[in-house]
Amino acid sequence: MRERQPATGERNTAIDVSIVMPCLDEVLSLAVCIEAAFSALNVLRERHGLTGEVVIADNGSTDGSQALAMSLGARVVPVIERGYGAALRHGFAAAGGRFLVMGDADGSYDFRESVAMVEALMRGAGLCMGSRFKGGIRPGAMPWKNRYIGNPVLTGILNLLFRTGVSDAHCGLRALTRPCFERLGLTGSGMEFASEMVIKAALKREVIAEVPATLSPDLRDRPPHLRPWRDGWRHLRYLFMLSPAWLFAVPAMLVGSASLTVLAIGGWFAMTGATDQATFGNYWVILAGAMFSLSHMASILALAGRLYGVREGYRLPGRITTALSRWLSLEVMLVTGALSIVLALLVLGAVTVSWSQQDFQHAYSVFPVVIGTLLLTLGGQNVFGGFILAIIGGNQAKFLQGREQTPLLRAAGASA
Repeated sequence: MRERQPATGERNTAIDVSIVMPCLDEVLSLAVCIEAAFSALNVLRERHGLTGEVVIADNGSTDGSQALAMSLGARVVPVIERGYGAALRHGFAAAGGRFLVMGDADGSYDFRESVAMVEALMRGAGLCMGSRFKGGIRPGAMPWKNRYIGNPVLTGILNLLFRTGVSDAHCGLRALTRPCFERLGLTGSGMEFASEMVIKAALKREVIAEVPATLSPDLRDRPPHLRPWRDGWRHLRYLFMLSPAWLFAVPAMLVGSASLTVLAIGGWFAMTGATDQATFGNYWVILAGAMFSLSHMASILALAGRLYGVREGYRLPGRITTALSRWLSLEVMLVTGALSIVLALLVLGAVTVSWSQQDFQHAYSVFPVVIGTLLLTLGGQNVFGGFILAIIGGNQAKFLQGREQTPLLRAAGASA
C-alpha cells in the first residue's frame, strides 16, 4: 500500500525515507523505477515501520514524465537549474525524509536494493554507496571502456587521494542521512556531483558503508545523458581541485627537494671552484633557482586550497593546519617577505660590487646572482601570497581567525 503524498509542493518532515530520482525525459523508464521504489518503501515499512515517499526531481522534461510520475503516486519537484547534480541537490532539499536515497530514473538500477542501504544508515553510516563491481553488471549495461578503464582508474585515483575505501565511486544508487547531506554542503551541478559527495564525506570523516548493487541496461530509446570522456574529465579535474595536497604540496616537495640538491652542489662548486662545465654548469643552477621558486609558490597554493576547504566547512583542519594557524598570519608573511627582499638586495649589491672590482668581466659562477634573485622572488611571493591567504581566510589577517577553538577544529584528526 502506498503512502498518500502531494503531487508537488511542500516538504513533509514526517517522512522517514525519501527516494529521489533526477529526471529529464524519462517517460519510457519512469514507471518501472517508481514501482520498484515503492516496493522498497513497502519492505522498509514492513521490516522497520518506516514511512516513505518517491520524489521526482524534474529537470524540465517535455515528454510527459511529470504527469506520469504524479499518476503513479510520486511527488514532482521542478528544478530549473540544469544538470544531474543540480536536480539531486534540489530534490534532496525538497524531500522530507531523514534517510535520502538517490538513483537514476532510466531503469538501470533496482531500487529494491536500496533497502540494504537504508538499513546501513540505520546502523550508523552517514553515507552508503552501492557497488556494481560487488553486485553485478549485466551484459550491455556498461561500455567496456567505462567498466575496465574509466571507473577503475577514477575510483583508484579517488581512493589514493582521499582514502575513501570504496570499490565503486561512481555508482548512481546510494543513500545518505539528512544530517550528512546538510554537513557536506554539496554544490556540484553536473556529473561531478557523484565524486563530490563521496570526497566530502571522506574529508568530513563521515562513516561510509558499501553494499552490492546491480547495473542493468537502461530502458531508454536514446543515448544516455552521460558523455564518457567529457564527464570523466570533469570527475578527474574535480578530484584534484579538492586535493590541494596532491595537486600542489606533493609536487612542491619533490621539485623543492631536487632544486635544493642542485643549489647545494652549485654552491659547493662556486666556493671551491671545482666545477666541471661538461657535467655541471651555471645552467643547472639557474634552472634549480627557477624550480625552487615554483615549488615555493605551489606551497602557498596548497595552503590556500586547504584554507579554503576549512573555511567552506567541507574539510577538517588537522595537526599541520592547526599548528600553522597558531602563528601564520598576514603580518608574518609580510615580515618574512620583507626580510627576504632586504637580504636579496644585500646579496645582489655585494655581487655588483664584486663584479665592478673585476672591471665587469665575465663572472666565473652565476650562483650568487641566482641566490639573490631567488630571495627577491621568494620575498615577493610571500608578500602577495600573504594577502591572497588573508582574502581566502575571510579578509582576516589571521588566516583561521576564530577557528582555533571551534568544535570543528577540536574534532580534527591526525591528518592535515
